[in-house]
Amino acid sequence: MNDSIVEVKNLSKIYKNNIQRLEVLKGIDLNIRSGEFLGVQGPSGAGKSTLLHLLAGLDYPSGGEVFFAGQNLYRSLTENERACFRNRKIGFIFQFYHLLPGFSALENVLMPGILPSWKEKKKATAKAKALLERVGLSARLYHKPNQLSGGEQQRVAIARALVNSPLLLLCDEPTGNLDSENGQKILALLKELNRENKVTVILVTHDKDIAKIAQRVVYLKDGLLVN
Repeated sequence: MNDSIVEVKNLSKIYKNNIQRLEVLKGIDLNIRSGEFLGVQGPSGAGKSTLLHLLAGLDYPSGGEVFFAGQNLYRSLTENERACFRNRKIGFIFQFYHLLPGFSALENVLMPGILPSWKEKKKATAKAKALLERVGLSARLYHKPNQLSGGEQQRVAIARALVNSPLLLLCDEPTGNLDSENGQKILALLKELNRENKVTVILVTHDKDIAKIAQRVVYLKDGLLVN
């Protein structure tokens, strides 16, 4: 029985202009199991973020295919359908948080799940509050990003990524902008979410010590997966 949530087949990405042809990914094959915590390690420029964007349907591959829960992201779905699919099935955590500065922690978490129905809004608000409590921020619901530390902002970003109950959590250098203590707390939280909530996690990092928290690590170098 195939328990893969993501299957990547011969995936390539080439950027071209009038002067250069840059081959970022060169025929990647990768299977990711449902509920797995996968680390993707490699140096800067190896193609890690490009791979993550293609797994999420944020970019378009030059060749190859990406299957999510058996569905072909690029052949079966239109751009609008991919955007809806991404909003409901995939959560994102980035190095630089990307919180909206004029909104509170609670409002930032609610952004991906905002619905027109008042009944649904009440339900989403209750869930957002519960998630902020889960990440230790119940006392910071109405604080704006500039009133929060870096570690607190990243925890808000994690709560935001979880508000639509995604099947997959994509983390692009999530501790890269944090001190070591806060970085370790974020990694521990991601591991806990993976273990207790069965969320599949893909963590991209250049740091081999951070990658060690994953159940499995793949190495990306010069656009290729290497041993």
